[in-house]
Amino acid sequence: MSVSGDFFQFRSGELSRVDIALTDSLTVADSWLVSEGHSRALDRHLKRFSNSIIDEKSQKQLPAFFAALVEATPVQGDWFPRIEYRQSQPEGERLFLRMRPAPERTETCTLWTSDKPDPREDFKTKGPDLSSCQALRRAANLHGADEAVMLSPTGEIADGALSSIVWWQEDILFAPDDTTNWLPSITRQLVLEIAGQAGYETKETSAAPVDLAGCEVWSLSALQGIRGVTSWGDIPLGELRMQRPFSKRLALLNEELPSPDQVFELFGAG
Repeated sequence: MSVSGDFFQFRSGELSRVDIALTDSLTVADSWLVSEGHSRALDRHLKRFSNSIIDEKSQKQLPAFFAALVEATPVQGDWFPRIEYRQSQPEGERLFLRMRPAPERTETCTLWTSDKPDPREDFKTKGPDLSSCQALRRAANLHGADEAVMLSPTGEIADGALSSIVWWQEDILFAPDDTTNWLPSITRQLVLEIAGQAGYETKETSAAPVDLAGCEVWSLSALQGIRGVTSWGDIPLGELRMQRPFSKRLALLNEELPSPDQVFELFGAG
């Protein structure tokens, strides 16, 4: 298996291996970490994917597609499956699965502020802008950082290229508000819920990178979970006090993969 994984197309009710590379762009995509047969908030990822598809025939295929992808997921090792919807493909043949080994995961990362306008065309949907966001991350790597941060036209934090940015100011957990463009993130949602359940105040606000001086900053994603930011240009960041306890709480949400029948029943009932 290559680092890009094995590629399958869903047609005639089953997954069939695809050996050719597709050049058309993604319309919708979603991915999540599977470690030793356990995943976190899989139902939310599948619902987000489902809610982004308006093609009626593909919608009807989703329960069987979701059941097939769960059955195809290895229960040993670490994996990072990606499901795809490609609208340019023939009707009834637009759903795909890429079963990929999980990339390296780290507890911390460094950030670089993108010096170009936000390139995304549809920030509310995961998938169509993945290529441009991956290019932004590569630009960050060339600048010696792990992740790029996109800003609004007026200079406020919007999103990481492939992550969500949140930060602690005193005992309040902050995240960008709707004055900037941020992708609805499952991990951001979970972390804010955990904070509220633990009795911490959470707020959405508008802030420029320089406003985070002295704050504990996190980069959130389905693959990495919570990564503490150790460096962001010349901004003096706060120490990582809250990361470890929150990472433990997030790990408690990992659940054994459901059976194909359970997935089919959950989405077939809807």
